[in-house]
Amino acid sequence: MDEEAILAEFKAADALLEGHFILSSGLRSPRYLQCARVLMNPARGARLAEALVSRIPESLRSQISAVVSPAMGGVIAGQEVARALGVDAMFLERPTGTFELRRGFRLDPGQKVLMMEDVVTTGLSSGEAIAAIKAAGGDVVAAAALVDRSNGAARFDVPFYPLIRLDVPTYEADALPPELAAMPAVKPGSRAKA
Repeated sequence: MDEEAILAEFKAADALLEGHFILSSGLRSPRYLQCARVLMNPARGARLAEALVSRIPESLRSQISAVVSPAMGGVIAGQEVARALGVDAMFLERPTGTFELRRGFRLDPGQKVLMMEDVVTTGLSSGEAIAAIKAAGGDVVAAAALVDRSNGAARFDVPFYPLIRLDVPTYEADALPPELAAMPAVKPGSRAKA
């Protein structure tokens, strides 16, 4: 699946939005990818997950025995990628502000894990998820995401495999271009409205 076909999947799901968006980082952007919408169709989610898995080298794929994702955004993406890999899927939660495995999920010491996100914007929550997986005994051998929109800023100490890289400009709230400043800002993600 090439970039054009991937973007077509997002557009068909009305998941690629244009406007003035407040990202979870607090930055502003003229484009927003709503991965929840693209994943609400199981067949589409499966196609995207299979395309992503095909980008991970076989030598690495064969090591992975679990996929762990941060809740909420990464849960469906992680489930679909785990299905494509034929391994178990688990998710991390933040009941007290720090990621942890709950609900009886556990990793065997040294278990090879793929950390899966829906969208990586700054890489901060992905880094926190990787640290939580390691703290739970897992060996994170790679990270993946449906979309890397970090503009190259996200860096991890493991190989990173995004399905697509989307370089979208981001701005501080007090440094908006006039065309963006003229539009009302919305926060389309799952966190509290700004």
